[in-house]
Amino acid sequence: MTIPYPTTNQSVSAFPAVEPPSGAQRPRLAFLGTGYLGATYAICFAELGYDVLGFDIDEAKIAKLQGGEVPFHEPGLDELLRTNLASGRLRFVTSYEEVAGFADVHFICVGTPQRGDTPGADLSYVESAVTNLTPHLKRRALIVGKSTVPVGTAEWIEQLVAKHADPALGIEVAWSPEFLQEGFAVEDVLRPNRIVVGVKSDWANGMLYAAHKGVFDLAATEDREVPLVVTDFATAELVKVAANAFLATKISFINAMAEVCEVAGGDVTQLAKAIGYDPRIGNRFLQAGVGFGGGCLPKDIRAFQARAQELGAGEALRFLHEVDLVNLRRRGRVLQLAAELLERPSGPAGPDLSGTRIAVLGAAFKPNSDDVRDSPSLAVAASLAKAGADVRVYDPQGMVNARLAQPSLGYEDSMAEAVKGAELVCVLTEWAEFRNADPHTVGDLVARKLVIDGRNCLDAALWTRAGWQYRGLGRPHPRV
Repeated sequence: MTIPYPTTNQSVSAFPAVEPPSGAQRPRLAFLGTGYLGATYAICFAELGYDVLGFDIDEAKIAKLQGGEVPFHEPGLDELLRTNLASGRLRFVTSYEEVAGFADVHFICVGTPQRGDTPGADLSYVESAVTNLTPHLKRRALIVGKSTVPVGTAEWIEQLVAKHADPALGIEVAWSPEFLQEGFAVEDVLRPNRIVVGVKSDWANGMLYAAHKGVFDLAATEDREVPLVVTDFATAELVKVAANAFLATKISFINAMAEVCEVAGGDVTQLAKAIGYDPRIGNRFLQAGVGFGGGCLPKDIRAFQARAQELGAGEALRFLHEVDLVNLRRRGRVLQLAAELLERPSGPAGPDLSGTRIAVLGAAFKPNSDDVRDSPSLAVAASLAKAGADVRVYDPQGMVNARLAQPSLGYEDSMAEAVKGAELVCVLTEWAEFRNADPHTVGDLVARKLVIDGRNCLDAALWTRAGWQYRGLGRPHPRV
């Protein structure tokens, strides 16, 4: 039966009761794609008490997970993986047939990277997951998209299901976007700040409630509420990209203010604090620095613009192009500051940093992660090296991925080794190890006490008193 959606802020009691097609007491869940998104969800939903299968075509990745090793860094996830493997609630497989025979709800969690030829999203992994799964289905099931996709993808998946699955089975499609923050993903799954579902029927609605009941039950034991938005396909798809576009815009806004502060003599950290007290604005994501990166925000805002253009609404998102440009411009500002501090000449091709040794502290795009995709830190390190500098990079978790992404850079196994003999130190990821570093201890290791605080995370006065020439982004030069 088709129900009159959209309906927002629906009470969990409004979900119709449904019986899982497998006959199990709770729906069995499968997560197709065991990258950051799928593996995190699979492990955490097993922790909530569900029987879970994680699926991937990458045999090496599946072998690692099945052996109790998370193939990426996320605090707290390793212990949960081992606990739930031992409980028998969680397994990882490479067989579509096994997944189809096991699960009632199939979450599509594969990557949607930017296409090589256009800014749009590459949906080939989504298509492959759906078209390879559906022919193996022998009973009713719900296919739920979680990957970040262009609006209209759920309708397209419905067409794929109709083409490849037995129509007598009554297989349905739904959409439930994810909102994971790297470094906080376990909490984001177990204790989400909202759940959004896009459905077309009572049955899909009830299945998604049953699939999330563990989340609601945990919230009840902790006397919390989990806001729920039940809506249509298009709105559910747009929620994630709209949220990412807003966050990217907020970050680029404060970085644009940093550019103004630099020429006007203002302090962007004080400006951000002042406007952040306004409850209409808030203080989150107002940290000026080298900008955002990672596997989501940059490619998502570009794909959002591309999709809006296809739909004839390109003008509405034109501002996101400037958001992207502001973000990329901040990386270049570090190169300019390096040349100024090192008193090196700059020509038409940019500054010449030949013969200088520069320590870059940070490779991951954010702390508590080993993700270096579109990392501002690594991009700056590469531009410093291109200008002729001998660059030494250190990151507490991102070294393996950084070496793969930028093999020509120099890498050190500790902060002390990275800064040893450096003429300039660039702090580009705000790891606690760097924020809390003793400027006197670091000062004893370097050749010159010059520091660029690319995340405005250091105590400028403390470093200046220790004899350092300090430069922050959007901040005036501190006085001793």
